[in-house]
Amino acid sequence: MNKVYNNRAWFLILPMLMLVAFSAVIPLMTVVNYSVQDVFDANTRFFTGTEWFEVMLNDPALQAALLRQFAFSFTILAIEVPLGIGIALLMPKRGWQASAVLILITLPLLIPWNVVGSIWQLFTRGDIGLMGVGIRELGYAYNITRNPADAWATIILMDVWHWTPLIALLCYSGLRSIPDAYYQAARIDRASKWAVFRYIQLPKLTNVLVIGVLLRFMHSFMIYAEPFVLTGGGPGSSTTFLSQSLTTMAIGQQDLGPSAAFSLIYFLIILLVCWVFYTAIMNSQKDNTTQGGA
Repeated sequence: MNKVYNNRAWFLILPMLMLVAFSAVIPLMTVVNYSVQDVFDANTRFFTGTEWFEVMLNDPALQAALLRQFAFSFTILAIEVPLGIGIALLMPKRGWQASAVLILITLPLLIPWNVVGSIWQLFTRGDIGLMGVGIRELGYAYNITRNPADAWATIILMDVWHWTPLIALLCYSGLRSIPDAYYQAARIDRASKWAVFRYIQLPKLTNVLVIGVLLRFMHSFMIYAEPFVLTGGGPGSSTTFLSQSLTTMAIGQQDLGPSAAFSLIYFLIILLVCWVFYTAIMNSQKDNTTQGGA
């Protein structure tokens, strides 16, 4: 007997599909259209093909910004993921202490991005900032407006302070979802804390870590407000990331064709790296499952 499928349910999601088309697909197609044209004004434009893509890929300034972006993203991931896991392991499991810690650790996530930059700009000032004055009192000439290393380290520290709580909260939720039966079996086997973490907790955190790593990578690769407010991309171009270069090109210089091509390259890089991250983590999880089953 042939099954009869009722496709009327598709009409329920039709408004959502139309909204997605309006908010995502249409703007994307507009960017694609601009990327293959040389736009002079609303009525004057010429087809250029892939010229703007070649120009962007061979631009030394954008290549340097891309390297800085990768260095920043991988650095903060290398710090925030282990630190977030460690914080989640130390957090109370139940009681009012758990609620209080959850509230306190969530506070940095509630602060708007531009306000975070303003807070750290005041915090690192050498004349009135607690951090800036404190470091100078120790004998180091700390100055984020003149020393690229100071500016770079401060942006890393600012991002770690702002976004590590997200990883910690995700890991905490993953740890709380582990059944007590696993821990009871570990106690019966007299497993060490490291063994419990290695063979019980870490494998169970894989899914939330995938979400956390992908979210943090995508956001770190699109970071704009915090470094713009804190350092303005300086000193020089030492803290100028891809998003700042794109904004300057599209809004400051009104180069619509090159900026459109640049934004598509930007989008494809994020998509490719996220796919590599996801594939690598999922393959690692499959390998661990296979070994465990064997």
